Amino acid sequence: MSDLMLTDVSRWYGNVVAVNDVNMQIGPGITGLLGPNGAGKSTLLSMMAGLLPPSSGTVTIDGQPTRGNVAIYRRIGLVPVQESLYDFLTGAQFVRLNADLQRVIQPDKATERAIGLVDMAGAASRKISTYSKGMKQRIKVASALVHDPEVLLLDEPFNGMDPIQRRHMMGLLTHFAAQGRTIVFSSHILEEVEQIARQVEVVVAGRHAASGDFAAIRRLMTDRPNQYVVRSSDDRRLATLLVAEPSVRGVRLRGGKALEVEADDFGAFTHAVPKLAQENGIRILELTPTDESLESVFSYLVNS
Repeated sequence: MSDLMLTDVSRWYGNVVAVNDVNMQIGPGITGLLGPNGAGKSTLLSMMAGLLPPSSGTVTIDGQPTRGNVAIYRRIGLVPVQESLYDFLTGAQFVRLNADLQRVIQPDKATERAIGLVDMAGAASRKISTYSKGMKQRIKVASALVHDPEVLLLDEPFNGMDPIQRRHMMGLLTHFAAQGRTIVFSSHILEEVEQIARQVEVVVAGRHAASGDFAAIRRLMTDRPNQYVVRSSDDRRLATLLVAEPSVRGVRLRGGKALEVEADDFGAFTHAVPKLAQENGIRILELTPTDESLESVFSYLVNS
């Protein structure tokens, strides 16, 4: 069982700040590192793995710095997001290479076991250049597992996998977590994190936005005010009706051509609009959410 600790961690490249003063404590089980693309998730995972030194702050596993620590490296399995592999090798050769680098005592046996875990035995003798994106993902996972690490770090591990492969991989990670391993995987897809992570760390623009169990994070996201543009056959009349709705926080005319509406309760609002329109003979011409991207959801967490 291993504890991963980030203390006041920042990373910058010249004048560009990739990660800004992040503090995290991650224990055994599955932790989802959630955030939009470009949030700094890959940089954080690289620092956790010891591949990248923090510009300031410390990253430790059980109190030992990860950077430049060979003993710690042998306890970590990393699945990077990059797709560039040694395409001229077969899958088995690629996994065996990492077994040799990690000085595994029985490398052939360990290679066969790791490939079997990700259900790639049938394609192990093929060159990686012939693999689909999902197969490349799985062979990367096999390579990360070959030395039986206590800590597993995965960067967008489900990219390119079909639903069956994704379900298999999620089951595998859940199995490892039950053994007491520490698993961190990054994703920008809320549903992936929801299915297997017990703990969620949210990162936005290099900042640590929120931390907690999934239910708490989900509640923060869904309870935020929702914004919409509404066009109708009678905007002024509809605005008057909407202002009286308990789910609506505010309404304003947008250039005399539409309404901008802010609502606290998504479900209640989407039921109220068609009901009010029908009862008052108003035609709804447009109802468009304006802040439904993950970036806007995460930004709300940062600024709330």
